[in-house]
Amino acid sequence: MFSAMTSTEQWQAVLARDRRCDGAFVYAVRSTRIYCRPSCASRRPRRTQVTFFPIPEAAEREGFRACKRCHPADAAGSDPAVALVRAACRSLDAGQNPAGDAPKLARAFKRVLGITPRQYADARRVTRFKQELRRRKQVSPALYEAGYGSTSRVYERTHAQLGMTPATYARGGAGVDIVFVTVPTSLGRLLVAATERGVCRVMLGDSAATLEADLRREFDAASVRQQKGGRLEGFVEAILSYLEGREPHLDLPLDIRATAFQRRVWQELQRIPFGETRSYTEVAKAIGDPNARRAVARACATNPVALVIPCHRVIREDGALGGYRWGVERKEALLDKEQDR
Repeated sequence: MFSAMTSTEQWQAVLARDRRCDGAFVYAVRSTRIYCRPSCASRRPRRTQVTFFPIPEAAEREGFRACKRCHPADAAGSDPAVALVRAACRSLDAGQNPAGDAPKLARAFKRVLGITPRQYADARRVTRFKQELRRRKQVSPALYEAGYGSTSRVYERTHAQLGMTPATYARGGAGVDIVFVTVPTSLGRLLVAATERGVCRVMLGDSAATLEADLRREFDAASVRQQKGGRLEGFVEAILSYLEGREPHLDLPLDIRATAFQRRVWQELQRIPFGETRSYTEVAKAIGDPNARRAVARACATNPVALVIPCHRVIREDGALGGYRWGVERKEALLDKEQDR
């Protein structure tokens, strides 16, 4: 079962192309935007590019496409709760209300995906809206195609998640000015990007070219340019001071967007003291939603500003590290550095 496996165990299953895990989870590759079943025969990506999802529908909710080689959506799992959630997701994707016992379905959604059926439906609608905006380049046709009944509803539901108005997103972020720089660190390459309002991305990786490509893919029509000096220099210096042990606290102006739930989680992460950790369950309790452990983990995985929002300080309840968007090895190194100091 997905919930019984750590991200390290899932990665080992992917490396071994373990067919026994088909249907238990899927893995998605950020560089290609494709997700696969564990046994897929395709070339293995870098671990830092991989994220895991309990069901194919969860990967698609995040904008990933199914692999045409291994057809991951066709893999059947043995967990009846997973089968129930997948059937409900298909109904919601088709704009229909799922059949069956509503409380039982809600419990299954919480356990498998960490969210409610309504939250899933809202997220899928936002994804469809974004896709239609890119395709049609006009707000009105896109919002009705995605199932919104009015312009006010689409602005209310999507503004926080798009990070800009729908019309701006339809133009791929046109008009947004982003500067960035990549520098070497003890953890690999560091990319820091900012708008005029503050830091919008902090990423870690093995290759400056890959990090830059990820940034440009996210803001494909914005003005994205490399820059040294200026305000960006101060942001980079602060982050390097933290990595080198000269500054334990990062307090930088941010220009990021989030759902209400993500914002609650990220603010709670910033309250975790330097050198300490919290479990996903402890964070869920701290934000007043003790059953949202899996949703907290997803919010950590989607943190756009590594280090500044210290998602690396959240670990599993049993003391295992859990996952980390930029690689578990980097998470371990960061925690070791903080505890040593």
